[in-house]
Amino acid sequence: MNSGDDRDSLRHHGDVDAEHGLLDFAVNVRLDRPPAWLRHRLAAALDRLGRYPSAADDLAARSAAAARHGRTADEVLPLAGAAEGFALLPSLRPRLAALVHPSFTEPELALRTAGVEVARVQLDPADGYRLDATAVPEQADLVVLGNPTNPTSVLHPAAEIRRLLRPGRVVLVDEAFADTVPGEPESLAGCREPGLLVFRSLTKMWGLPGLRAGYALGDPELLRRLSRYRPHWPVNALVLEAMIACCEPAALAESGQAAAEFEEHRVGLVAELDGIPGLRIALPARAPFLLLQVTGGAETREALRQHGIAVRRGDTFPGLGPDHLRVAVRDPAQNALLVKALRDILGRG
Repeated sequence: MNSGDDRDSLRHHGDVDAEHGLLDFAVNVRLDRPPAWLRHRLAAALDRLGRYPSAADDLAARSAAAARHGRTADEVLPLAGAAEGFALLPSLRPRLAALVHPSFTEPELALRTAGVEVARVQLDPADGYRLDATAVPEQADLVVLGNPTNPTSVLHPAAEIRRLLRPGRVVLVDEAFADTVPGEPESLAGCREPGLLVFRSLTKMWGLPGLRAGYALGDPELLRRLSRYRPHWPVNALVLEAMIACCEPAALAESGQAAAEFEEHRVGLVAELDGIPGLRIALPARAPFLLLQVTGGAETREALRQHGIAVRRGDTFPGLGPDHLRVAVRDPAQNALLVKALRDILGRG
């Protein structure tokens, strides 16, 4: 029910495409380093590295995330990045996991590596890659999807995601990019439906890919099952400090402003790309990246490299092919460089 042994493709990430010296449209991280105020908070926390993280430290981080989402502290599980959460999914002991694609590949990789049977639910490009809950096999006891989805930039309605819930099933919603959408309109982070599990990441908004910081939200028993095989002190003091800092009101105000800027810059980039011959944009898009389809995708990607620009190849996402590329949304000046390069390459220079 999967596509053979394609796990090397599933391991591919945009950082491989973004070689040093290239203008980076391959990695979906807002900043090239954390903002100064967050670096200062993390630097101050270095003095705590001489002791093990305490129960009080853990509770402070969980309480901060709980307050941010209107939950209780026992409904929060700090993670060494959302990637750790995906690695923990086999602990739920699913019999059949349904992975909604095209989407981020780490959950499927973790489940298949653990010997879990996987069914791919391929969304239809002709329908804008929109979620259809009825396409998920009824026998699946674990369903995984992203919202907004990487790489399609689709924001699925929360009501359609809720249709996936049923007794005996866990539904994991990867909300790594939820805070890049103004107002987080379809987020389920504050929802207490039985069997609902939500992963959040601090990486994309706050420039923290080198720290690995995130958290899971769900009912306490579900989080206990997810974390049953973790070692002691699975999350370090800097991650706990980042959780606290990034859930405070000032940080939320900053992320809200950043989300509005993403929206504005994405709309502008779509307008500039529209009409370039041989290029199609998957729309509607709501995340800070776009899925493109171009004639001769591999050649276009290489030509962009010659122009000093890195983009994310799309053919490692199940359901996409070599003519698909994912591009991050940057500021207008950087976006203009991408647009000019694509016009030159595709014949409208």
